[in-house]
Amino acid sequence: MNNNQIMGILSIILGLIFIICPVFSTALVSTFLGISFLLLGIFAIITGIFGGTGMGALYIISGILAVIVGFILATNIFAIPIIISLQFYIMGILMIIIGIAGLFSGEQFSKILSVLMIILAIIMIAIGAFTIDNPIIAPILLGISLIVEGVNLFILKV
Repeated sequence: MNNNQIMGILSIILGLIFIICPVFSTALVSTFLGISFLLLGIFAIITGIFGGTGMGALYIISGILAVIVGFILATNIFAIPIIISLQFYIMGILMIIIGIAGLFSGEQFSKILSVLMIILAIIMIAIGAFTIDNPIIAPILLGISLIVEGVNLFILKV
């Protein structure tokens, strides 16, 4: 068994956990997203200070916002359902800000990633709209996507 197949099996198992136990998985997602936003914010602040792209202030501001959001998400595991749906809006808005900052930086590679980040941000905002009415949808959608990705990894033997 190669690494992709092992990752595929783990992804399928994790996807099933997200579908079977959506409340637990919501807390898990909140913690992981919080840690991810903390790291993203720190990276954005460092890029704003040392990057020299001319968009340093925007990177620093978005980095500070990402650190604040990351801290809130990582420490407030049992958030009320409306906050769970608002997480997607907040993530989407932060991703749009960072994506726009990347579009105006001078690097060609970052422009492609910035456009992808803006597209993902729009998807995140749409998911946020769906989860306002029913917050349990978010972990179930994540579980389904993990299962699909797991099957893809397991079948793809590269």
